[in-house]
Amino acid sequence: MCVRAFDRARWGAGSERGRRGHQGRRGVADVPKRGRPGGGKKARGGRRPAAAPVVPPADGTPQRPARGPAGQAPPTEGLLGSAAPARSPRTAVPLAPPPPPTEGLLVPTGGPEDTLTPEDWRAAGYTPAHGVDLSELQAGAPGSAPWPDRMRTLLRTPMTERPAFERTPRDLHPSAARHVPRVLDLTLRIGELLLASGEAAEDVEAAMLGIAHAYRLDHCEPQVTFTLISISYHPSLIDPPVSAARTVRRRTSDYTRLAAVHRLVADITAEKIPVNDAYRRLAVIRRNRHPYPAWLLALATGLLAGAATFLVGGRIDGKAWLVFAGAFLAAVVGDRIASLIARRGLPEFYQFVVAATPAALIGIVLSFNDLHLRGSVVITGGLFALLPGRALVAAVQDGLTGFYITAAARLLEVLYLIAGIVIGVMSVLYLGVNYNAKLRPDESIGGAVDPPIQLLAAMVLALAFAVLLQTERRTLPMAVLMSGIGWSTYGVLTNAGVSPIAATGVAAGLVGLFGQLTARYRRASALPYVTAAIGPLMPGSALYLGMLSFAQGHASAGLVSVTRAAALAMALAIGVNLGGEVARLFLKTPGATEPLAPHLLVPRRAAKRTRGF
Repeated sequence: MCVRAFDRARWGAGSERGRRGHQGRRGVADVPKRGRPGGGKKARGGRRPAAAPVVPPADGTPQRPARGPAGQAPPTEGLLGSAAPARSPRTAVPLAPPPPPTEGLLVPTGGPEDTLTPEDWRAAGYTPAHGVDLSELQAGAPGSAPWPDRMRTLLRTPMTERPAFERTPRDLHPSAARHVPRVLDLTLRIGELLLASGEAAEDVEAAMLGIAHAYRLDHCEPQVTFTLISISYHPSLIDPPVSAARTVRRRTSDYTRLAAVHRLVADITAEKIPVNDAYRRLAVIRRNRHPYPAWLLALATGLLAGAATFLVGGRIDGKAWLVFAGAFLAAVVGDRIASLIARRGLPEFYQFVVAATPAALIGIVLSFNDLHLRGSVVITGGLFALLPGRALVAAVQDGLTGFYITAAARLLEVLYLIAGIVIGVMSVLYLGVNYNAKLRPDESIGGAVDPPIQLLAAMVLALAFAVLLQTERRTLPMAVLMSGIGWSTYGVLTNAGVSPIAATGVAAGLVGLFGQLTARYRRASALPYVTAAIGPLMPGSALYLGMLSFAQGHASAGLVSVTRAAALAMALAIGVNLGGEVARLFLKTPGATEPLAPHLLVPRRAAKRTRGF
């Protein structure tokens, strides 16, 4: 056979097989490739032929399936050759009926107005809509008492006993919920300014609670933990809570801004301004510049240190003015160097180390002679300009009111700052002692050498301290007057033979009492009146004597002096807090119906977490 005939015979047969395969595929176009007949691997000679379907006999007897033309078994649809079971139709399972909508706390629509008893509400942790009768507060009314007293009472009241507002239809409208984040943000921003200005943690929480309460957010819980402030609002058991938090990154001493924030909080808690107007006033407060320029603050630092030299030395003579000039120069130079390194981002600890060094250097230089130029007095005056009295008072006050974590953190901060001062002074004192510097500890002990001069020096020191704290100009005379009262009390008691620690506590208590009374009269914060007034009572002399004793190798005497300085500082802080609490104890309680009623008979909430439970 020729090649052409062989090719025709071959390809003709192949074409016939292709036509048969095409016809087989036409009937199984919708069957998947793996499940249709002939869908497996290709045979060596071409595609597998389609097998005929198996038809069971009419009598129902089982019959062995016939094999295909190529000897393969027909494909099966079941697992082991049996027919696939028929699928049962899907049946729809009805869902559970939705619960009826509720209004308030588990009260069905159309039911009674309130199906829960006051005991049920109290057990659930919420106040009923009609409020709880309290003798200390009026439900939802701002009242005539200052907002710190009203909100402190509300803050010390458990959540289950706090009065609630009577809701209006506008308050119950669903659109009112969109104002909640805005109110919480305003509350946090105001709390941030208060905490950054040195307010106690309880006062910051009271202000935050007052703002939220004034804008109809009853179930709010503010929380202050050192530099973290947060607030949580839980409207009911069926609504999700809303929480927000902010961190105070930078703290500044600006009592002018603090007074403006207090006035803003007073207007908000009196329900005089809406949220938008409060935001505008807060923006104006944040944009305001400091009332005193930088050069005046530097001069105030030098004046504070110079006045401390007259307070400690107690006399005016030719040497006193030289000592005043040395302390003034050392304080100004130390302040400028500390400001310079602060712009470079160095921590505050190193700023205090650098700021304490110039006073120690000038004191050592003045001691290298036999003229008795009172180098110890210069060093003591420099310490008065650096001791963190504001932070110490705030730390002790937080501890006395139950904020132990915040108090511990602030006390640790005070210890770090004092450690920086000690390192800066001790490094120079060791150098001076090794070169036989003639430092006389008795020069800085003080005493009633010239009481009128010391009283005038104490008042000048308080004035300079108030300027450094950016106090308002109208507040300066009262701060100076209170410093005179405190120092006079301290001088009279010490001359009468009273221990300096007890005298410091009594004098600080009077300052705290009069400062709280003045703050209530002017409806302002007590810090501008109290902080500057306790400046002359700071334990600068005792701290210097302890450092000098350690530098001279007298460890036991140094430990005694340092312990005495710590005791004076604690007495100072506790006295200030006790004076403020005494002022609140005997003054009118918020919500009292009779203006001349004995106020001690009205139950007053104590600070939280007292008596160990």
